[in-house]
This record gives sequence, C-alpha cells and structure tokens, in this order.
Amino acid sequence: MGSGSVHPPHRSACRFEMKHAAHPRSLVELFTSWLWGFHPRTLPPMQRANYARELLSWAFLPIMLGAIEGGTMSVLVKKAWTGVPGISPELLDFAVAFVSAAPNFANLTSFIWARVSRGRDKIRFISTIQIGTCLCVAAVAAMPLNSWGLLGTCILVLLARAAWTGVITVRAAVWRQNYPKERRASIAGKMASVQSVMLALAGWIVGASMDFSPQSFHVTFPVLAIVGLYGNSIFRGVRLRGAGRLARSERAESGRSTISANPMHTAAMAGDALHTNWRVLVEDRGYRQFMIWMFVFGMGNLMIGAPQAIVLEDGLGASYLQAILATTVIPLITMPLIIPIWARLLDRVHVVRFRAIHSWSFVAAAGTLWLAASLGQLWLFYVAGAFMGVGFAGGALAWNLGHQDFATPERDALYMSVHVTLNGIRGVIAPFLAVGLYKSLGAWGLQNWTFGACFLINTIGAVGFVLQWRGMQRQGKDHEYVRYPEIGADEGEVPTDPR
Repeated sequence: MGSGSVHPPHRSACRFEMKHAAHPRSLVELFTSWLWGFHPRTLPPMQRANYARELLSWAFLPIMLGAIEGGTMSVLVKKAWTGVPGISPELLDFAVAFVSAAPNFANLTSFIWARVSRGRDKIRFISTIQIGTCLCVAAVAAMPLNSWGLLGTCILVLLARAAWTGVITVRAAVWRQNYPKERRASIAGKMASVQSVMLALAGWIVGASMDFSPQSFHVTFPVLAIVGLYGNSIFRGVRLRGAGRLARSERAESGRSTISANPMHTAAMAGDALHTNWRVLVEDRGYRQFMIWMFVFGMGNLMIGAPQAIVLEDGLGASYLQAILATTVIPLITMPLIIPIWARLLDRVHVVRFRAIHSWSFVAAAGTLWLAASLGQLWLFYVAGAFMGVGFAGGALAWNLGHQDFATPERDALYMSVHVTLNGIRGVIAPFLAVGLYKSLGAWGLQNWTFGACFLINTIGAVGFVLQWRGMQRQGKDHEYVRYPEIGADEGEVPTDPR
C-alpha cells in the first residue's frame, strides 16, 4: 500500500485495541515473573530453608531499622527540635549532621565486631546484636523535646547503628557460606529488595505520623521495635553451613578475640584488630587501590545527606512527609526495580568493573541535587531521590559482596571490616565537612554549591574505578578474583561454590 494510503478505520481501531489489550497482560506477566523470583522453589533444595527464613526476617527487621535511617532521622531531628529553647540553629544543624553520619560513625566499630565474632556461632551472634538494636530504637521514644532529649536521641541512634554494624559485618560471612557465588548477588538482591520496601514503609510511617503529631515518635518507635523483634525471632532459625569448620578455621587466625571487663585487655584486642586490618591494606595491593577509590567516591556520597535535609527545611519548608519522601522513601522504593539488573551484572563481573559502571548513577544523583537546590524545585529533589535509589540498589549488593572478590573464606569478615571501618572514617568527616562548607558558602549566598562539591568528588571517584579496571585489563587481571573453595559443612557436604 502506498505511503499516502489510509487504513480502513475499523482495522486501525482493531489493531489499537489488540495492542492495548496485550500491554496490560505483558505487564502482569512481567510482575508475576519478578514476584515468583522471590519464591524459595527458584533455588536448589539445600538452600531453600535458610533463604526462606532470611527473606522473611528481612521483611520485618528493616521496619525497625527504618526508624533510624540517616535520611529519616535527619529530617525528624531538624523539624522536631527546630525552635526548641536552648538549641541554636547552628547546634541543631550539627546534630542533623551527626544523626546523618551516625551509621558511618558506627562503622568504625566494624573491626571490633569482626574480631569478637571470630570463632563464634554467627547466627546467635547476629541475633543478639539485632535485639540490642531494637532496644535502642524503642528507647528513642523516651526522649523529651529539649536539649537533653536531643543529646539522648543522638547517642541512642549511634548505639543502634553501632549494633547494626555488627550485623552487616558478620552477615556477609553467613551469605558466603550458605549461598554459591553464581547465585549470591541475586539472592542478596532479593533480600535487599524486600529490605528497601520495608525501609521505605517505615520512613513513610514515621513521616506521616510526625505530620499528624510531633509527639507521635513516642508511640511509633516502640511499635517499630516490636516488629523488629518478631523478625529477629525468625532469623534465629537460620542454619549456617559449615559452621564448625569455619569456626575452627577462624580460631586458627592469630590474635585476641574476646572483650574483657579489663579495659587494658579490651584495648589490646582493639589495637590488635586494627593492626590486622592495616596489614590487609599493606599486603593486598588490589584491595588497597579499590579502597582508596571507594574512600574518595564515598566521601562525595556521604556529604549529601545533611545539607539535603537542611535545604528541604530551611529553603523549601517541606513537610515531614515531603522531606522523607525525597531523602528516604523514593530512593528505597526505586531499589527493588533496579536491583535485579545490578545483581545480574555483579554475578558476572569483578567488583571493580561493577563499580566502574555503577558509580555513575551517584554522579547523576549529585548533579540533579545540585540543580534541584539551585532552582529550589521540590520535584527535582524527588528525581534526585530516584537516581539515588538506582545507586543504592547497586551499592546494597557491592557493599555486602564486593570484598569477596579479594578475600579467602576465613578472612571474609576481616576484609568486610576493613571496608566498613574505612567507610566509618569518611563518614565521620563527610557530614560535618558538608555542613561547614554549606555554612561557609552561605555567607556569599553560594550554599547550594555544596552539592557541586559532592558532584565533583563523586566524579573523581568514578573515574578512579574506571582507571583501576583499565589497569587490571592491561595486566591481564580483568578476571582475577581467585575462587577460593568454601568451607564445607561438618557432615562432609560437597561445597556448592567452587570459590
């Protein structure tokens, strides 16, 4: 038919109706297929029971954790204590920086958790510190809206995040033992997807309840903590494959591994643990270079949170819910949509290659935040939140699994603690550096250029990953992550992961 011909109306309408009818079915099928991917039957029989218990526990534990997420707490502290007698705006902004940085302050304890957990029952150890986290979250409800309440809230958030650092540090070893390398990223991705949805739900609950009444956290936080305790009861049923052999292998590593009532003994243990971490960086050149670029790249990311909360309150006058949507909810609900894509990539490539691709999502997020703050447009903060969600989706995987491309099984927690501790160091610096820069630039009306600094630092870090990957390719090491044999179960099970 010629180019100027016109289809009969009834055929054209019929064709449109067929496409329109097929489109919803394809979306339903896509969603159903994605949802089925979470079912335990998608895994080999040996992995199903542990996976089911872990997945269900991570549907409840993050609801508790969501109450003290950096984005949620920074908004809550900024808005709840604004105008409280005895608390100056400058002091409050630095309290916002503190709660935003609390997860990273807490990361400084990672090397201690790695050492103390060595040779112990990993599931029982994780379960105990999960309970400690829940108790700290519940205790926030007792804090009054005065200067002492602000101080107590900051301390409780730090203690809760310190306990959770132990969970993160030791959990990586559990995943390594229970799930094979070729499925580990996708399994971790499913758990991270569930966790992100529940964290978003908790953030929305806190934001909506605080808009309803600034006093509502006195009720909300204990309720969320109880939900977390229920998740903990499920997690206690997880079984660690090869637990006995792993414990014996860890005990064979030299060094102290117990905390004592004697402060000198504990200080000696902490010093020994720090020395061991330092030795990893000295001896493993590839991991050292990777950690350098992670430090630079992560500095830019960790500088974002505190000034973002300040701009949303002081610059835009956003409500609790609007601010928490931008800082917490939108990034978290974006994550489950993107995690499967990043998981497939991480299952196939070395973590350096992964970061060389993934890091640009955070560069885009920082650039969009810079634009949003400069134009004063709330909807652009939501767009930036979506970009952050794309970055968090990959970061949730690489954070928990990336070090395993460098570490042997018995040194898994050690390598993880090196990464987490370094993150803690930059996390102590970044929010206060950002708030100080924001205040200094504000004297010239250039406070929004703080996000420009974040953008520049992120870009330098992303370029660093690209350069490291190209260096590995030139040296023929682009696939150089030795697949160490896993430590099998005491019953003599054949390892499912050749690594």
